[in-house]
Amino acid sequence: MVFSPAAALADDAASASSGGAERGEGTPSGGPDPVPATPRRDAAAGADATLDFSPSPAPSGAVPADPRRDADARGAGAAAEKPGAAAPVPPKPGRAPDAAASSEAGEEAAPPKPTAVPPKPGKAPSGPTSAGDAKDADAPSTGTSAEGARPTAKGADLSKPTDAATPSSGASSEDGERAGGAAVPPKPAGTPAASGKSTAKGADLSKPSDAAPAGAADSASAPPKPAEAPAASGKAAAKGADLSKPSDTAPAEGGKPARSASEPPAAPAMPPPVAGPEKAAAPAAPVPPPPAGPPPVPDSEREPLELLAALTNTPPPPPTPLRTVLRRIKIWSPLVVLLLIIFTVAQSLRPLPEPTLGLTAADTYTFDGEAPTAPWPGSGQAALDVDGIGTFGTSGDQEPVPIASVAKVMTAYLILRDHPMDADPESTGATIPVDQQAEDDVALGDTDDESVVSVTAGDELTQREAIEAIMIASANNVARLLARWDAGSEADFIAKMNETAAELGMKNTTYTDPSGLSPDTVSTAEDQVILGKAAMEDPVFRQIVRMPEYYDSNGERHGNWNHLVPMNGTVGIKTGTTTTALGNLLFAAEQTVGEETRLIVGAVLRQPPDPVDLSILTGALNAGRTLIEFAQQELIEETVLAAGDVVGYVDDGLGGRTPVTVTEDVQAAGWPGLELRVELKAAEDLPHSAAAGTEVGTLTVGDGTGGRETTVPVALAEELTEPGFGAKLRRLG
Repeated sequence: MVFSPAAALADDAASASSGGAERGEGTPSGGPDPVPATPRRDAAAGADATLDFSPSPAPSGAVPADPRRDADARGAGAAAEKPGAAAPVPPKPGRAPDAAASSEAGEEAAPPKPTAVPPKPGKAPSGPTSAGDAKDADAPSTGTSAEGARPTAKGADLSKPTDAATPSSGASSEDGERAGGAAVPPKPAGTPAASGKSTAKGADLSKPSDAAPAGAADSASAPPKPAEAPAASGKAAAKGADLSKPSDTAPAEGGKPARSASEPPAAPAMPPPVAGPEKAAAPAAPVPPPPAGPPPVPDSEREPLELLAALTNTPPPPPTPLRTVLRRIKIWSPLVVLLLIIFTVAQSLRPLPEPTLGLTAADTYTFDGEAPTAPWPGSGQAALDVDGIGTFGTSGDQEPVPIASVAKVMTAYLILRDHPMDADPESTGATIPVDQQAEDDVALGDTDDESVVSVTAGDELTQREAIEAIMIASANNVARLLARWDAGSEADFIAKMNETAAELGMKNTTYTDPSGLSPDTVSTAEDQVILGKAAMEDPVFRQIVRMPEYYDSNGERHGNWNHLVPMNGTVGIKTGTTTTALGNLLFAAEQTVGEETRLIVGAVLRQPPDPVDLSILTGALNAGRTLIEFAQQELIEETVLAAGDVVGYVDDGLGGRTPVTVTEDVQAAGWPGLELRVELKAAEDLPHSAAAGTEVGTLTVGDGTGGRETTVPVALAEELTEPGFGAKLRRLG
């Protein structure tokens, strides 16, 4: 017969009216499901192919179809289309939908896992349902099937034409539904029949197919063949429908018999790409194996408790902040205790620092009154000091000028420094042989009016006599003899003179000969005062320069050119006069202040002749005498500190201090307006512990030059003890 959509609709209406009383009834219980007639078409037919409604061969045991039961099945199929019916179950991706349909009586097929969302209740999807509409599948659907009321499955792609459009009549599709859940597998690579019932959700019906739908089979014995896609029955399979039973296959196109259930399944056709808006899911990418875990932590980097747990096969407790703190305390506490013990022992055994003496009294003392003005000479230059106390100042420009025989002070100073003598007045010192040059220079006294002493080559002079000859008689020939004896030559000795001047701080002094006869030997009054104080520290020098006269080895008397000695406390030092240098005098005088004798040292240079006798020597002596008398009159004594006054402390180096006091009154000499320095000097071996009253140093009051300053011992006011254990422990230095 020739299929037409109008005829199908008419037949469907007639079937619906005749089977209305039995609509909704299921397959009779206890009987096998009938095998529905499955339409087949000729492979050579086109769109108007003649459908063959002869039943497919049924497997053994199958029950033939009953026409009355078919009408009942059509009524039940219509009821299943009502809203709320079970949603179609989509096939697994990559497989065509199976032809099995579930029974209205509740038999459940085991479909693949659902992947599509069922349609909302009361709303049926639309799609083309007839072969005549297949060519218009790309057009928007009207939502009505060829049977007028059967929606297609949601998302079914019917847009692509098949090789031979396979329309489904209402009778044939409903016959398939009346099969009571029997699955109708399609022919291999065939097109599923669109029966007006909802197709499986997501089924791809857009690809052309050559095979006609296969016949239905018993749902209990004919499950879908492996790798074959289920055909879309006229009705969605109910959830849980049992599809495990084998079904008979319809004969293949061209009269070829269908494969039985025992035959191996055909290879599944590869699903075509989805062209619709809802594309089939792409095959999942191969899942790489899980990555290997992190490398094990070396034992050297693991926590001690983790290592212990690994050894004892006991897992460590889960870490918490409190456990972390406690674990660290347990680990570090023994080490900290050990370090504390080592630190304590080391601190207690460390050598004690050397104690020092600190001053708490004022570091200066100033005499009351206004400073006096010295009677400076009207010409030349002058300087006046009191050794160890201070200076009255200077007059004139302190520029280098010739100093004549005053230069012999440096010669005597070097001989006594490099060849020291015993302080006993009877001591004679070293023996100095007289050379021929010394004897020859004696004649210069007559020719050049030099000051000389008669000596004979081959004779010997004592060191004391030689010093007396140059400082009292001012013998030039003996001064040159001492230079050759000491340094080997006069030039080498002159070099020593200049080096020593620099060491003493005589910045404006230059020596060119040991006697001072050369006008190129120059100095200043200020520099000569520095040298005079240094030379007066030698006891032999002091003994000699304070002598008004001496007798040489030949018994000849020689008077001191410094006529001020020994008057008015004058004790030296040296005169020097030449027509070039004029009158010069380096003098020293003593003055007793209280219980101390103070030494006054001064110099006057380039003094003009005295107006009385017109002598440059007298002019220098008179200028010197005036300054000596002034200094002696201005010197006074005051008590700076009383005995028992705390003046400082002994610092043990670790914070401990023990006070010290002066053992007697501190009497300082000076003059009005003079400022003195107060210093505390520690003994050489300051003890770490000592009894109270132990002398630990001295207190000095003076100008700080190290001369004849006032010096008083200081002693401990309390017992001096070593630092305690706590002080030893706390020291960091």
